[in-house]
Amino acid sequence: MGKILLELSLHERYQDASNANEFFLHPTTVDHYIDKCYSKHCLLHDSNTRKSPQKMIKSITRQFEKLFNKHNDPSIKDDSSDLPTNSSDNGESTEESTLTITFEVLMETLESITYQKEMPENLQGSVLIDETYVVPPKVLNHFLFAPDSQFMKELEAIQGTTDVHEGSWEWKYSQMPSLIRTVSYTKGATKLVKASKVTEEQTYVKANGKEFAVLVRVDTPHVPYGSTFQVKLLYRIMQGPEISGDETSRIVVSWEIDFYQTTMMKSMIEHGAKQGLKESFDQFYDLLGQTFKPANQLTILDKSQMLETLQNEHGSDWGLAVGYFCNFTVASTLFMVLYVLVHIILCEPTWVQGLEFNGLELPDSFGEMITCAIILYHLEHTYIMVSHFVQARLRRAGHDHGIKAQGDGWVLTVAIIEGTNFAPLDSSGFSDPYVVLTCSGKTRTSSVKLQTLDPQWNEILEFDAAEEPPSLLDVEVFDFDGPFGQAASLGHSEIRFLRHTTQELSDMWVPLQGRLAQSFQSKLHLRIFLDNNNGVETIKEYLTKVEKEAGKKLNLKSPHRNSTFQKLFRLPPEEFLVGDFSCSLKRKLPLQGRLFVSSRIVGFYANLFGHKTKFSFLWEDVENIHVLPPTLASVGSPILVMVLFKGRGVDARHGAKSQDEEGRLCFYFHSFVSFSSSSRTIMALWRTRSSNPDQKTDTFVDKTVAFQDQPGKDDKCSCEDVISHLVFEDSKMSKIYSEELPVNVMSVMEIFKGGDFEHKVMGKLCRLDYNTTNWEPVTGRSDTLERHLCWKFNRRASSFGGDVTCTQQKSRVIDGKWWIINEAMSLHHVPFGDYFYVQLGYEVVDSRPGWCMCDVFVGVVWLKSCEFEQRVTRNIVFKFGDWIREMFEFVGREVDGHS
Repeated sequence: MGKILLELSLHERYQDASNANEFFLHPTTVDHYIDKCYSKHCLLHDSNTRKSPQKMIKSITRQFEKLFNKHNDPSIKDDSSDLPTNSSDNGESTEESTLTITFEVLMETLESITYQKEMPENLQGSVLIDETYVVPPKVLNHFLFAPDSQFMKELEAIQGTTDVHEGSWEWKYSQMPSLIRTVSYTKGATKLVKASKVTEEQTYVKANGKEFAVLVRVDTPHVPYGSTFQVKLLYRIMQGPEISGDETSRIVVSWEIDFYQTTMMKSMIEHGAKQGLKESFDQFYDLLGQTFKPANQLTILDKSQMLETLQNEHGSDWGLAVGYFCNFTVASTLFMVLYVLVHIILCEPTWVQGLEFNGLELPDSFGEMITCAIILYHLEHTYIMVSHFVQARLRRAGHDHGIKAQGDGWVLTVAIIEGTNFAPLDSSGFSDPYVVLTCSGKTRTSSVKLQTLDPQWNEILEFDAAEEPPSLLDVEVFDFDGPFGQAASLGHSEIRFLRHTTQELSDMWVPLQGRLAQSFQSKLHLRIFLDNNNGVETIKEYLTKVEKEAGKKLNLKSPHRNSTFQKLFRLPPEEFLVGDFSCSLKRKLPLQGRLFVSSRIVGFYANLFGHKTKFSFLWEDVENIHVLPPTLASVGSPILVMVLFKGRGVDARHGAKSQDEEGRLCFYFHSFVSFSSSSRTIMALWRTRSSNPDQKTDTFVDKTVAFQDQPGKDDKCSCEDVISHLVFEDSKMSKIYSEELPVNVMSVMEIFKGGDFEHKVMGKLCRLDYNTTNWEPVTGRSDTLERHLCWKFNRRASSFGGDVTCTQQKSRVIDGKWWIINEAMSLHHVPFGDYFYVQLGYEVVDSRPGWCMCDVFVGVVWLKSCEFEQRVTRNIVFKFGDWIREMFEFVGREVDGHS
């Protein structure tokens, strides 16, 4: 056991320690630490305090005794009570305020300790916030974690937090010293949990001035099962990219949950914790965004500054004319014309000879004739050039440079800077290029640049405001050949905004496609800006338009949900989520995932045991949407089919079910929770993006059944949400009930008529919110009727609750004496509910007068394999056997009671 002897001295200077990471190795660093502490305190106190450095030395000595002797001498405490608190020699108080170390000094000390420590990785649960703000990391860290943070007080007020007790930051000594504090408070009541006491232990894991990591351990012992788990949060603050000379900080908050012991409620606890954290950090995100501006809301390059230099960079017509006509053809023509004119002036009139007559002068030799032909050729060529120039100037007068966009909404601004390596199409070895831009059916045209292969435009073209953000920009470069000439293409390209970041769009070189362009490697330099000049009102107006098409209410998604969607598909910040639906992607095997729809894209994401499937395509890529009838492979659900245009959606090819004979990719989606609601939203979004929606309206035939609820019944489980349009397939059916009942056939069939008697019976079977549709004939089978049902299990029937949707078909074998009812049932929100569906078969036969024979069969049709198949099947057969027995016993008692 060793000891360290320190000799302390105070200095009035401040110097940087070159090897601050070796805090515990070199005495110079200790001296440097003292210098900083003393310098900081000198700033906080008046000059009289500086005249008593002995007390400062004594205080700092005690700090170091605690630092180096914490295990050896527990009697040493950081107790300043033995220090004199009376007035100094100058009559000023020198009590403990002189010993308090500020938060900034603590951070500087921690920097020297954790300088080379690695930044911890995100916790395993999930990421709650991942955003970049225009603020230096050190400022953001101080803003969030400094004592008495005003931000935390405002957040506590928003979240209804009370009884807040915030401890001070203190040193904790283990393998390496770290800063730690404890914060306790009472969390406001939520829909799921009552108000409860919460204790947070906040520990600095890293701090080096540019990177900060704070680990928070949250204990909630008073919530249900609170003693079995602990929630961990990790705040990571890192330096972001510099934007226009401003520092940025990226803050990432992740979480996970540690269980002290195993519990059957683990999944429920995790789900509840995730939901609570999501709500809390949505409020955290909104409040932080009000103080610091997110970096993605800034224009990375100042649009006005970039475009300002382009406004006045157009040469005069005289300058262009000089550059255009300064060539050998024009010069030689002018020389020959002048030479001939001088010759005519100097020559005397000649005699009429040969076939000449007065007024007609003919060449007198072959040389004169050749000379005349050459002069005429040059004059014609010069005339064509002059005409070409005049037409181009007229064309320039009709270009769209400088025309301002009209209206409110999404405004697209494109600056055409220059082009390089264009193909020569004129006999002179040059071209006369101009650019045509097309977006959302609107066209903008640049001016014509004459006789050049590397044109300089510096022109700004703006498109009028649109209700929805554009997805595509078609760019094509043509060679000018007069107002009525056939313009030849010098190259074309298609720019998909969602494939590029804002930075990339603001300054990009576009490679042109086409035979000539690819041969010469032609490129076009563009700067593209997309702005919403009406803010959130534009989004609300767009959603209102979609609502009218869909016939349902749509709501704006939370910023956190939008941000997650944007990061998942790497979308720009202006893209906003309209809806997301749980469904299955039909390929060789069905794949359960989520379908995301926004103003511009359709995206699908699935994560099956770590194997991720993700793809997206634009609404403009979709040529047709139609619905296929239910099949066994689609779990009895209608199939929504999206057919793309030929050559579109190549990046999403791995998600397509098939490719038709025309080479178009076809995507199949089924097993929506609410097919009717989902399909209406999807169809409405597609129509709004269509350039001619009237043509596409007729291509979609909604083949879903129009359900009508029973009058007077609760609509919490509306039959419109039924997804189980299940077909009846053969399965291994087990007979679970066979009994002769002392009631006639028609009395038993009352439980399948949808009347009050059926609802009374189903209420006894713990079926809540029971709803049915009317019986309707099955197409192509006049002797068979069909209806749809939905209800909810109460907790007595199933500890998981859960929803049930099913389809029933009944047919009469012998007139009124023999009925067969088939029922296909899908269970939702129960474990493995998407792995199977239940099939029931009823046979009701008139056995003798006043009696009937009832046989009931049950089978489980497995859609996906599962190691619990036998256990689940046994459970279903046993439970349904009890319910069927109870149902018919109740029917018998009710009929006897009425008779």
